[in-house]
Amino acid sequence: MKHIYNTLFIHKRFFYALATIAILFVVGFFAPVFFEISKVLLFVLIILTLVDIFILYKTKNGISVERYLPERLSNGDENKITLELKNNYPFEAHLSLIEELPFQFQKRDFFFDQKLKSQQQKTIYYNVSPKERGVYLFGHVNVYTNSPLQLATKKYILSEEKELKCYPSFLKLRDFNIQAFNNSTISYGTKKVRRIGHSLEFEQIKEYVAGDDFRTVNWKASAKRNQLMVNQYVEEKSQTVYAIIDKGRAMQMQFNGLSLLDYAVNATLAISNIILRKQDKAGMLSFSTKLEDWVVAERRNSQMSLISEALHTIKTNFSESDFGTLYAVVKRKITHRSLLILFSNFETIDALNRQLPYLRALAKNHLVLVVFFKNTELDTLINAKAETIQEVYDTIIAEKFMYEKKQIVNELKKYGIQSVLTKPEDLTGDTINKYLELKSRGIF
Repeated sequence: MKHIYNTLFIHKRFFYALATIAILFVVGFFAPVFFEISKVLLFVLIILTLVDIFILYKTKNGISVERYLPERLSNGDENKITLELKNNYPFEAHLSLIEELPFQFQKRDFFFDQKLKSQQQKTIYYNVSPKERGVYLFGHVNVYTNSPLQLATKKYILSEEKELKCYPSFLKLRDFNIQAFNNSTISYGTKKVRRIGHSLEFEQIKEYVAGDDFRTVNWKASAKRNQLMVNQYVEEKSQTVYAIIDKGRAMQMQFNGLSLLDYAVNATLAISNIILRKQDKAGMLSFSTKLEDWVVAERRNSQMSLISEALHTIKTNFSESDFGTLYAVVKRKITHRSLLILFSNFETIDALNRQLPYLRALAKNHLVLVVFFKNTELDTLINAKAETIQEVYDTIIAEKFMYEKKQIVNELKKYGIQSVLTKPEDLTGDTINKYLELKSRGIF
């Protein structure tokens, strides 16, 4: 009885019928024939309701639902969820399904209405698009079932609760791989130039033979062996690339539901995958008041997994980023010349000038690529027609901020620092383009 009490609901059709009978009872005070009809109808309604309850509870597992979730969620992408329904009743069932989505989606009325014939199976698909990384708890699937009488409703609580981790966008990795290796992401106008100089890795010491370069003679080894010995080198093909993510408060601006930090995290995962596919060493780190989430640049099978796990946990403390600490740690830990891809955001030239000494210091030993963001909302404001004095002022201020973004690019270029100024939604593609361009030019 407790189970019936917790799962039995009266359908609205019952109350409509009951209201109609009540009206007939009132009319019966003036016309006695309707009073007798009302009593008969009330008796029939009660009998039919009891019959409806009996047939709903006679079949133990009248409705079954299987929910298929992905192993993990991809941040900012459409993730497919599957529900498989089956009607085990000997009659057509009317179903209302309410899915208990994680609280991050803020949907409390996510339901489906379905009709299933006896023993019929049906598959339902829907997509969810998470906007933040973390843990998502999917609850139960609540199924409200009605027979063709639709006087009583039985509630089924199906499917187990399950937690899923939301990782940086990994669903688009394959698309970026195809584009990168087809060169379809290379911007038009990119000019390949010949390599200047060479980068060599030591391989072995061998005896001198005619034709060897005298500049490679190893005099210490020659003295020990009493004959000329030379160092043999091979061309260095594997370069070191680090993605550096600024976790400061400047990266918390929201565009299309994602913060700039999330855009940078998604881009880091994609560019790391391309770097490894191009036979380079990929690493990453993040910083705000201190350096965190350090993954040493390597080219191993587990590298993408390590980077993905590190990116999954990146959060901000809303502090001002300390570029001085970044410089000190990089100088101490990254001893070989590397490409440093810094994801940050500078809204004004003054904001850049406060950090420029540290960027210039980094650029002395490494190739620094600063990736920062266009404010697309300013574009909308600039292109809108100004009709009032306030709107004119707003447009002028927006144009000033856009001009300062271009000044930042020129200021970085002056000191030999590469830069990418991009829209948030174009961040991944533009960053991959720039990496491929720098690699094709052989300047790191």
